[in-house]
Amino acid sequence: RHGVRLHHISTDEVYGDLELDDGRRFTERTPYNPSSPYSSTKAAADMLVRAWVRSYGVRATISNCSNNYGPYQHVEKFIPRQITNVLTGRRPKLYGSGHNVRDWIHVDDHNSAVWRILEDGQIGRTYLIGAEGERDNLSVMRTILALMDRDPDDFDHVTDRVGHDLRYAIDPTTLQDELGWGPKHTDFEEGLRATIDWYRANESWWGPLKEAVEATYEKQGQ
Repeated sequence: RHGVRLHHISTDEVYGDLELDDGRRFTERTPYNPSSPYSSTKAAADMLVRAWVRSYGVRATISNCSNNYGPYQHVEKFIPRQITNVLTGRRPKLYGSGHNVRDWIHVDDHNSAVWRILEDGQIGRTYLIGAEGERDNLSVMRTILALMDRDPDDFDHVTDRVGHDLRYAIDPTTLQDELGWGPKHTDFEEGLRATIDWYRANESWWGPLKEAVEATYEKQGQ
């Protein structure tokens, strides 16, 4: 009635995970296979949006995005946690072996993709957002430490996360081909360096959160 569109932002975790040596990536045709309470509720929300589109004509689109990094990310998340650990004199923490793979995208690229879908996406469609940035957690950890002038192996291995998914990987071909979108932050190290600089300059934002986050992780052996 008011010409307003709804866009539902979801996660690639609704597809479950992939084996480390599996050459496939998630596409819009990949069956849902959520493996955690978080991803199960996100999958349910996706289904509700599709039902609203079909049953009530809601003008909605859906996107499933890979792992974000960049400014303003909560310090409980992997990349900002390691950065702020170094900045506060703590040793960085790596879950398990660090071989788990995530498909990283800068938050600004995620934002631009969502905006493109809102402007030009087909109603009822799902679009996968990714920057083809697969990296294992160990490599990301070592890159962060190197960029912060630390020994790349100066971190602690801690208890792995329960049900830790092995690998996420998104194929963004549909978004690129149909809507002409592409990421601008394609140099991961450059993006990390800018992210480190942001956290270094904005302790007033994340500092009040840090103690409570680390206390929670300590109770979990992480």
